[in-house]
Amino acid sequence: MAVHDHPHRYPGLRHLPSLRRAANVRASGEATSTAMTAGGARVLAGLRLLTGFVFLWAFLDKAFGLGYATPSAKAWIDGGSPTEGFLGSVAVGPMESTFHAWAGDAWADSLFMLGLFAVGLALIAGIGLRVAAVGGAVMMALMWIAEWPPARHLADGSPSMSTNPFADYHLVYAVVLVALAAAGAGATWGLGRAWARLPFVRRNTWLL
Repeated sequence: MAVHDHPHRYPGLRHLPSLRRAANVRASGEATSTAMTAGGARVLAGLRLLTGFVFLWAFLDKAFGLGYATPSAKAWIDGGSPTEGFLGSVAVGPMESTFHAWAGDAWADSLFMLGLFAVGLALIAGIGLRVAAVGGAVMMALMWIAEWPPARHLADGSPSMSTNPFADYHLVYAVVLVALAAAGAGATWGLGRAWARLPFVRRNTWLL
């Protein structure tokens, strides 16, 4: 008895996608993923540069009195204090008296200005983002405490005008700094790759 092949014996096989089609779909997905990764890297790089400019501009304006937030008469290079006005006017929060004691001190002025410059420069260059994230987050936390958004009233009983009891721009900046460091955002439009290849950076990865 002759045995004949029956083309309809395995009808389910007819509905399986071909290997070529599966390969094309996989390649298309990988290309889309690569494009999204590249696009995300550029977005983070842009965010890094803008955030760096915020810090660096604050340093330049306070150091040289460029006439925006700081008038020329109060420039740091001319003897002005970048912390006296802000810390001296703190009127609420658990560190009110401490900030008043720090206001205008040379060490406070120097640390504040060094922090602004170092964080801004690190972000613009795309190097040392981990150190910049820690230093910048500490600065933002102290400024958040100085403004103390949870309070609805100041020490004298007047309204604090706080718009949110927790989240304000200081916390947003702190989270942005941590996110940029965690994502290694200095590799795109920055010197992050070259910095990471330096021998002393390889030995001390906290400098990345």
